[in-house]
Amino acid sequence: MSGAAAQPSRCLDLRGTPCPLNFIRSKLALETLAPGDWLQVDLDAGEPEQMVAAGLREAGHRVEHAEPNAAAGVRLLICRGA
Repeated sequence: MSGAAAQPSRCLDLRGTPCPLNFIRSKLALETLAPGDWLQVDLDAGEPEQMVAAGLREAGHRVEHAEPNAAAGVRLLICRGA
């Protein structure tokens, strides 16, 4: 499934949430999903986006960037790994 066609099972709005809390909350949310399910996360652009994406990739999840949303800053789509 491509990121554009992904239907998130859960959505998080973590704009304004500092690092590393945004990463921890994203990781905990992924743990509630089945492997292959998608999580949508809205983050502030810049360091939060980079740190969350890198940490989740390192943990074995697939991170895709959806279209940037001016109101949301950056929206990531994350597919839970096995």
